[in-house]
Amino acid sequence: MSDPESQQDVEKEDNSKAINAMSWSLGMKIYHTVIPCFLAFLITFSASVTVPATDALMTEFTVSRTVAILSETMYMLGLAFGPMVMAPLSEFIGRRWLYIATSSSIIAFAGGSGAAQNFATYLVCRFLCGCLGSAGVAIGAGTILDVWGIGTKAGAMASLLFICGPFFGPSLGPLVGAYIMHEYHGDWRWTQWVVALIGAPIWILILFMKETSDARVPATKKYSGRFSAVQLALSTLKAAVFRSMAMLTTEAIAFSLTLYTGYAYAVVFSYFASATYVFTLNYGFDSRSIGLSFISVLIGYLLACITYLIIEKTLYARAARQAPNGRPAPEHRLYSAMAGSVFLPIGLFWYAWAAQRGGHWAVVVASGIPFGLGAFVLFLSSMIYLVEAYGPGAAASGSETHFITAIAANGSFRYLLGAVFPLFTIQMYEKLGVHWAGSVFAFLSLGLLPIPWILFKFGHRLRKNSRFIGSSQVEE
Repeated sequence: MSDPESQQDVEKEDNSKAINAMSWSLGMKIYHTVIPCFLAFLITFSASVTVPATDALMTEFTVSRTVAILSETMYMLGLAFGPMVMAPLSEFIGRRWLYIATSSSIIAFAGGSGAAQNFATYLVCRFLCGCLGSAGVAIGAGTILDVWGIGTKAGAMASLLFICGPFFGPSLGPLVGAYIMHEYHGDWRWTQWVVALIGAPIWILILFMKETSDARVPATKKYSGRFSAVQLALSTLKAAVFRSMAMLTTEAIAFSLTLYTGYAYAVVFSYFASATYVFTLNYGFDSRSIGLSFISVLIGYLLACITYLIIEKTLYARAARQAPNGRPAPEHRLYSAMAGSVFLPIGLFWYAWAAQRGGHWAVVVASGIPFGLGAFVLFLSSMIYLVEAYGPGAAASGSETHFITAIAANGSFRYLLGAVFPLFTIQMYEKLGVHWAGSVFAFLSLGLLPIPWILFKFGHRLRKNSRFIGSSQVEE
């Protein structure tokens, strides 16, 4: 047999063994969708579950409030920088093994945080828990893409469930943390051990996962020798970081939406930090009552999902009917973001000025509904827009990684802001007062409000001039 014929037979054999997760049964697809959703929830839940433990940490380790809040900051910094390292690893070892490693790390370092005997050990464990556990968020979207593909209704619903995790997790964290501390007589260590207890069944589920992608970084002659794999991994990591930086510094679409969604996400953590101050000062709430007040934000998230689906069935569906090929321009995904840009400052101004001593607490709690609605629907709409604007169908030079780069850069930036904002929130409220400190966040959201409206009007022109998007793929 000639060489070309033998090579052709090998290629056929390799193709027959290729992983095609989209051909799996419905039950298997759901199984491999639920796990990334659970992990995304757990990873972000762990970020805020320590909020009620701040006073206990101050007492046990004899530190100031700002230092005690470093518990959340170090974890969020791990979430910000971890994906830069963890996500490229999936291209070498596969997604399944990375899921096993990341879930094991969450359990191990959450347990280590709970057993820490000094504050330095506690902070190190918190950082490593966030950093090594971040892969669940970093590769979760890729797993859902492997299973459902792009452009399917089932895939859109799976993506919606996955995106819910990073919002529902931080909102339920303070509530669960408050009740678990009350149950165990104020022992802050249980806020960490509960993370390990929740992570254990998820880890068991992950053991029975299949690999969803066989995409691997091919070996090259450029890297040879004993440490060739390490050199190739570092090269891939460097390329991913520089690609993210290039996109944020040269792409108006990616930069503006990353700035806006990052701010909206960081304000969620500032909201949790300030609620402890506002509700204790004006209404005498304990930690459990403060945690329960966040249910209004969860209601806002649910209304955001409903709002998004209604807009998809009406405004976006109309645009799809009017499009020549049935595929409207990505800018039509921004209808929900435009609505969210209005609800976000409404909720923040409401929260800032409704808090009054002698007033009713329900008025302040209700502000969480428009706030949660605006923040989540803005985030959801923006993510879908980034995927469609930079997705495989729009990529320049045949590349299919630009939308992954845009999403990864967005994630790192929002977690970085989420790490920093709680550090100065309480100081702002103490210096400026409840009304004006809250108004600062509201006025900043007003300044960012025009972004989705401007992109809806001029996004087509920006995409046409983008070096990350093929000009032939820009729809009119």
